[in-house]
This record gives sequence, C-alpha cells and structure tokens, in this order.
Amino acid sequence: MDRAPGLSVRLKLTLSYAGFLMFAGVLLFAAVWVFLLRYVPDRALIVPGSTGTTTNGVFPIRSNLLHVFAPRAAAVLAFLLVLGLVGGWMLAGRMLAPLTRVTDATRLASTGSLSHRIRLPGRKDEFRELADVFDGMLERLEAHVAEQQRFAANASHELRTPLAVAKAILDVARADPNHDAGELIDRLHAVNTRAIDLTEALLLLSRANQRSFTREHVDLSLMAEEATETLLPLAEKYGVTIETCGDITPTIGSHALLLQLTMNLVQNAIVHNLPEQGIVWVNTSVRPNSVVLTVENTGEKLTPQLVSTLTEPFQRGTERIHADLAGVGLGLAIVKTITQAHDGTLTLTPRSAGGIRITVELPATDPHSDR
Repeated sequence: MDRAPGLSVRLKLTLSYAGFLMFAGVLLFAAVWVFLLRYVPDRALIVPGSTGTTTNGVFPIRSNLLHVFAPRAAAVLAFLLVLGLVGGWMLAGRMLAPLTRVTDATRLASTGSLSHRIRLPGRKDEFRELADVFDGMLERLEAHVAEQQRFAANASHELRTPLAVAKAILDVARADPNHDAGELIDRLHAVNTRAIDLTEALLLLSRANQRSFTREHVDLSLMAEEATETLLPLAEKYGVTIETCGDITPTIGSHALLLQLTMNLVQNAIVHNLPEQGIVWVNTSVRPNSVVLTVENTGEKLTPQLVSTLTEPFQRGTERIHADLAGVGLGLAIVKTITQAHDGTLTLTPRSAGGIRITVELPATDPHSDR
C-alpha cells in the first residue's frame, strides 16, 4: 500500500520527550514563581544606612525579582529543550532498536525467505514478546509451506498415476483392435474410480482446511455407532471384530466432516490389521473440558518414528492386508485436518503388542445449550 511520507516514530518520540520535559520545566518555574509571589512583598521600605544608602525610599521587590528570574528561567528552559531533543533522540533510538530488527525480518519474510529468525536477546518485554511471536509464526509458516509443497508434489504424482495407467490401457487397445473390450472397460472403470476417489478426498481435505462448514451440536458416540454399523460388513468380510463402548460425547462441529473422520479411523483400523482374527476397539469418553474418540487395532508393530509420519498425505505405515480395498493415502491426513478445523488434537501412539492407538480430542459442549 502506497502511503504519503510522514514523521518517523523516532522523531515523534523525540518531540514527545522534549515537549514533556519542557512542559514539566514550565510547570516547575510557574510553581516557584507563584511560591515567591506569595511570600515576597510587592515593595519594601529602605531605611537609611541599612544597605549603605543615605536616602529613604520604596524598593520594588517583585519587579526586580521578575527582571532577575525571567532570563535565568528562559536559559534553563532552553537548556531543557536541547537536552530533551538530544536525549530523546538517543533514548528513542535505543528503545526502537528491537523494532528495527523485527522490521528487517518482516521485509525478508515478504520476499519469501522464511528461514530467518529474529531471536531477540534479553529479558521478556513487549518487543521481545512480539519478536518471539513473530519467530513462532515464521516457523509455523515455513513448516506449512513445506508441507503444502510436498502435498502438491505428492498429489500431482498420485493424480498422474491413474491417468498414465488409463493412457497405457488405451494405447494397448489401439494397438490390438482384437483385445477383449469387456476387460478393457473393467480396467478403465477401476482406474477412473480411483481417480474420482482421490479427487473427492482432495476436495474434502481442502474444505476441512478452509473451515468452510456449518457448526452444529453433534455426539461423537452416535457417530462411532453409525460408522461401526456401516463398516461392520467390511469387518466381517475380513474377519475383524469391532468392539464399541463409551459415553455420550457432545461437541460442536460439522456432522458430515466428523462422521467422515470417524469412518476414516474405523476403516483404517480394519484395513491395516492382522490377516486373521484382528480386533478394532472404538471408545468415546468425556474429560473435564473435552470429549475423546479413541480407535485402536491389532496389527504389525510400528515404530514411533513411523507413526509420526502417518498423518502426512499419501503416507502409509504398512501394506494393506486386503489389497482389494485400494485407498488413496489421505485417510489420516483428512482426519488430522478435520481435527484441527474443529480446534482439537490428534494423537497417534503405537501399541506395544502391535497396531496403533489413535485419539481425537475435541472441545466439549453442553448439548442443551443455545446454539
């Protein structure tokens, strides 16, 4: 934004310091003068011989006092003005030095350099608090930009894969006109379905990230039951047992997004499980100021380092036991984004016996309160 040139903050502070010092000096001299006027008589009678004179007369004390006091007061005020300007300029420069470092860092950030940090030394005050907050913002922004760049690269790769496969299938069909048309259609249908699923997942991720949804009163325990009932045939098909229990867990958010979050967690727990006799536990609980949804499962042993990367887009901890249920690699990334959009926290912990425990904690609310 183009702005008209104006006085610098340092000059404004200097003039303020000098003006205040001058104002205080004027008040001081005014108080002194009033005090003198109160106790000094207007005139005094001179007795012969008392001051070395031989004549009687009336001496004007106040007028002579003013004649002596005024020039000296003016000289002192002029000195205070110079002192205020010079001292104020130096003091303002010293006080604004941290702000200069913040401004320089802001200019670097505006050019795209997000790795620079202010790291202002000294004890905590307003400027150092501003610098620390700015450093934290730069750190989060740098991590967010890096994450978005990785996401864009991964999304491009994932979207290019089904398109490349479809092109290869069509090239084969063109080269061999006698190729079975039914098989070609089935393969293209599968590839197209995967591309559609990936696109819908990306749109859902973007919608949750922008927080463009209507908030309403919801109960996580009801969503856990709905997700379990919906995915129960899938669990029975692959020999996975689902155990659900818990309390009523009221919160505020998007019913569709929170249901998608629960569905993703339960489906992920079914798919990434033991080949036989796997178990999934779904539990809801209430804490003093939050509600908690916990989904854990049996499965392969995972390291904490691997678990910490599972919420990144297109990251998978283990190969799917059931290869016929293809995913797009955005399940837990969507869960993380939906959780953050609802001001919650997502925690992933590997189980010592194998598998993983995923906990979603959201702010609690009174289901009978006004919306």
